[in-house]
Amino acid sequence: MDLKRPSRTRQTLLWAALATAVAVPIAAAAASPLLAWRDPAYIAAGFAGIIALSLLLVQPLLAGGHLPGLSAQRGRRAHRWIGSLLVGMVIIHVAGLWITSPPDVIDALLFASPTPFSAWGVIAMWALFTTALLAALRRRLPLRPLAWRRVHTALAAVIVLGSIVHALLIEGTMETLSKAALCALVLAATVKVVADLGAWRTRKR
Repeated sequence: MDLKRPSRTRQTLLWAALATAVAVPIAAAAASPLLAWRDPAYIAAGFAGIIALSLLLVQPLLAGGHLPGLSAQRGRRAHRWIGSLLVGMVIIHVAGLWITSPPDVIDALLFASPTPFSAWGVIAMWALFTTALLAALRRRLPLRPLAWRRVHTALAAVIVLGSIVHALLIEGTMETLSKAALCALVLAATVKVVADLGAWRTRKR
């Protein structure tokens, strides 16, 4: 029993740290005084974006098997489900902004927006949708496991980089320090898992 306690304690601490990393930015945004000046569609769009950014922290941890208590099979299944939820959050994010201001969304999609963060967000969005489409068609595509891993990793890198820059450039309801901390954690987790998985290494025969 004594030998199991450190492991269980570590698992609890890891899950608590992840929950804190996700909850604090959301709670800080919910307390923002700027919400008083926003309509419901814009608020929903904003929080969908915050949740999507938080899910980007969970995804690499699942892919790398760094979440304790989950078997490899359950981790992969959760990775797929979280990926679907991530797509849903991005759709809600864009739909809410469309309801609020269709011209701004059109300008962003056409890369004609005067705000730099829009282009980064659109790039990350299309990379995410491409990833989801490739995942749905994976069994039909003539891709070997290593090729699939490399394509998936490259798209994930674009999603993470685009989303981080998009979030950092926006001055909105997210609190500055908690947003920066979340972005740093997302980047660190992604770099760690990509390095561990070694998607770009060529295996020696």
